[in-house]
Amino acid sequence: MSLFEKYHKEIVPSLQKKLGVKSPMAVPRIVKIVINIGLKEAKDDKKILEVVGAQIEAISGQKPKINHAKKSIAGFKLGKGQPIGLSVTIRDKRAYTFLEKLFSIVLPRVRDFNGVDPKCFDGAGNYNLGISEQIVFSEIDFAKIDKSRGFQITIVTNAKDDKKAKLLLEELGMPFRKETLLR
Repeated sequence: MSLFEKYHKEIVPSLQKKLGVKSPMAVPRIVKIVINIGLKEAKDDKKILEVVGAQIEAISGQKPKINHAKKSIAGFKLGKGQPIGLSVTIRDKRAYTFLEKLFSIVLPRVRDFNGVDPKCFDGAGNYNLGISEQIVFSEIDFAKIDKSRGFQITIVTNAKDDKKAKLLLEELGMPFRKETLLR
């Protein structure tokens, strides 16, 4: 059973009980997942956009959008309209498929992984996760990598607060780090 099917058949009724809501439409859900990577070298070398774009496309299954500078910043030698990064937005069933792969395959491959930080919520029910190297994804061929690059994954939910969003992500299988009290 896919994570999308599991969400509708098992997680929604479970969250209805835990949150005390009558309607299944009131249960939090994943709206989208945004993968974003900043490429400062893209302003000088346009080939970087193609190389990293192919990697992000392999990871997400979708072609990324090129992000351009909104204004000029002289200190960074950046002109308005220059390419500075790539982003991709994953929605619907693809989002749940991506999360399933992220939770069960990718995160356990991260070196010294002991769970994701439960404090990375933004206050509006969205979770931000930084991946330090793209090689943790099995779709990336290590031999074709010119430089290790990190990127940001934002999991956007329709939950109004962080507690409900955390409960949703726990039910979906996100491996949160266990909080230990320091003495």
